[in-house]
Amino acid sequence: MSIVAIVGRPNVGKSTLFNRLIQRREAIIDSVSGVTRDRHYGKADWNGKEFSVIDTGGYVKNSDDVFQPEIDKQVELAIDEADALIFVVDVEAGLTSMDEEVANLLRRSDKPVFLAVNKVDNAMRENDAVEFYGLGFEKYYTISSSSGGGTGDLLDAVVEVLPQKPEKDEEDIPRFAVVGRPNAGKSSFINALLGEDRFVVTNEAGTTRDSIDTRYDRFGFAFNLVDTAGIRRKKKVKEDIEFYSVMRSVRAIENSDVVLLVVDANRGFDGQVQNIFWLAQRNNKGVVILINKWDLVEDKDSNVTKEFVEYIESRISPFTDVPIVFISSLTKQRIYKAIETAVAVYKNRSRRIKTRELNDVMLPIIAQNPPPSTKGKYVKVKFCMQLPMPYPVFVFYCNLPQYVKDPYKRFVENKLRQKFDFNGVPITVFFRKK
Repeated sequence: MSIVAIVGRPNVGKSTLFNRLIQRREAIIDSVSGVTRDRHYGKADWNGKEFSVIDTGGYVKNSDDVFQPEIDKQVELAIDEADALIFVVDVEAGLTSMDEEVANLLRRSDKPVFLAVNKVDNAMRENDAVEFYGLGFEKYYTISSSSGGGTGDLLDAVVEVLPQKPEKDEEDIPRFAVVGRPNAGKSSFINALLGEDRFVVTNEAGTTRDSIDTRYDRFGFAFNLVDTAGIRRKKKVKEDIEFYSVMRSVRAIENSDVVLLVVDANRGFDGQVQNIFWLAQRNNKGVVILINKWDLVEDKDSNVTKEFVEYIESRISPFTDVPIVFISSLTKQRIYKAIETAVAVYKNRSRRIKTRELNDVMLPIIAQNPPPSTKGKYVKVKFCMQLPMPYPVFVFYCNLPQYVKDPYKRFVENKLRQKFDFNGVPITVFFRKK
């Protein structure tokens, strides 16, 4: 999926524009904040084309702010990763030297840049916007992030330059993405599977930064392994690797069927790993958690393993129906078990329940445990079916869907998991008017 980065100096309305873009869809994947300081990631849809949006921090060169160098590095990295850039400036403040610094940075990127003059909400400000021609861009778009004015024309132009979806390979086989924090052992895991040092992390200039696909065939099942190791150019060696790992994960997760989340047993399931897990869950991908370097953990009795599993489940609740495999890439301990589990999760994600079977199983359960009454009104579920989606989506038709609350939806989801095997796969449950 394409990535659009919103950049500019501080306080020009970047976050307001970001919120405007991701709210254009009703079934929106929530923005993920806290991935790094003041970082947001979300999805937008325009003219039938879906793309990811990154809201960057305000770029300021030579600032005294202790956080600014880190923010600037992340802005530069977002520019490097993006397919198109929206450069936001503020018509109220006029053209500033900081805008010119950002413009110089963007010109070096060689990416399509769309200059958006923000806060233009009357004819006088339309005239004031002319001074931004001084930044040297061929065209600008006058917008108002708060009201949405002018954003349609801007988005028309942006989606025009986004890359088309690549044609599916002649051999349409599943994609398993190996993701996780830097140095968690992603490449070591794949090397152990392949029996060769296929992936090498290098600092040589010009090293490819794309995710690398490798065809793999085991258990009579062929799939592509996608490595997202931090293979970086020399100039990026000192970049913020935490943000880098998330940017790589975003692309890999969105283009995968199953996500193999590699966790360093010595570091635990920290906030960074948690954010990557929720990216996979929100994108409705199958998930297998691999606890790597388990050979280095001392006192590995059954209680330690059990406590580790309980700790992870507390961090990923309420989506706890996820397989957890303890592995060692170094000793090859349980690495084939990891792949076997991923294949099972892929099959679970592809599972289709016949409508008659679904109704025979679920309607008696719902009749015995109906949704709580609201204002003296009772919800009656008449019929249910699975929608033809790449991942499990179920719709339950009833008389008063507005009275069905989230706790009851979770109850229905848990019953679906009990009766049908959806281990490792997010389930979406809708209640609709009959």
